[in-house]
Amino acid sequence: MDLFGSNRQDLAINKWQHQLDKFVKANQKELAALAWGLFLEKGESDETLGLDMKPKPHFVYCPRAAIETLNRQVNNQIQEILGVVDAHKPEQEVIIIGIGNGQLKLIQFEPELSPPECFEQVGKDVDQLLEELEKQMSETIK
Repeated sequence: MDLFGSNRQDLAINKWQHQLDKFVKANQKELAALAWGLFLEKGESDETLGLDMKPKPHFVYCPRAAIETLNRQVNNQIQEILGVVDAHKPEQEVIIIGIGNGQLKLIQFEPELSPPECFEQVGKDVDQLLEELEKQMSETIK
């Protein structure tokens, strides 16, 4: 059955993106707290927070050099991601690169409270946040 020109295989491939969108919306404060906590730990860095969906969802760092190399390999098709990464203001917004099924998904949002305020309100350290968010993602994103 075609749904707006998509077949079942296309829908299955893109399912992780829709599930990730839902997860991000439901966990904006915790993700902002995590992003800020990691920023405090690492300081200024050329690495962007990533979320690798395989074999099970887990957070990773994506070095700028790796993103640039991938961009060259795909004929500059992800040039926009580099622009967003360059303009990122960690005290104001969250950027995460979702990685799954040979695809990238850029997650960018500005939470209601600033990431530093989210980190303070959540009241958990980075290790706790990583563990809880990865566990929750493993249960909700298949």
